Amino acid sequence: MCAQYPSAECWPVTKEIESRVSVMETKLLRRTAGGTRLDRVRNDTIRQRFGVVSIADKLREARLRSYGNVLHANDDTVCKIGLNLEVPGKRPKGRPKQRWLDTLHLDLKIAGVHSDQAFDREKWRHHTRRADPPPSGTNATENDADDDDCIEFGVL
Repeated sequence: MCAQYPSAECWPVTKEIESRVSVMETKLLRRTAGGTRLDRVRNDTIRQRFGVVSIADKLREARLRSYGNVLHANDDTVCKIGLNLEVPGKRPKGRPKQRWLDTLHLDLKIAGVHSDQAFDREKWRHHTRRADPPPSGTNATENDADDDDCIEFGVL
C-alpha cells in the first residue's frame, strides 16, 4: 500500500480507508489527465485510459501474494506460526471484528482460487495477479492518445 511501509499490505483495511484511498487515487488520475469533476467523466473511464485498476484490487492482489508466501514458508517461521495461532477464550459479544483470515477467505472466493492451489506457483500467480490490465490504445501513437484525453475532458 505504501512504499515506506512494506508490511502495510497486512494491515486491516476498513471500508472507509479503502474508500478514501480510492478517492485520492481518482483525484490524482483526474488531475494528471487535466480534467475535473465538472467534466463528468466516469472513474472507470479514467482508470481504463491510464491502464490502472482500483486500489481495492491491488490490495487484494497484495494480500493473496503475501498469503502465498506464508503458505510456502517453513512451519517454524514466525509468519506461519502467527497464521496458525489460536487465541484461547471466547470472542466478545456482538458482531465479530474482521480478522485477516476472514478477509483472505473473501479474497480467495473473489479470485476463484483455493489455498491448496498455492503450492503450484505458476497457477497461483496466474489466478491471483490479475490487477494490472493491459493499457488501452496500445496500437495508437502517443500523440493520438494525448489528443483523445484532451477531447474527452473538453479541453480542446
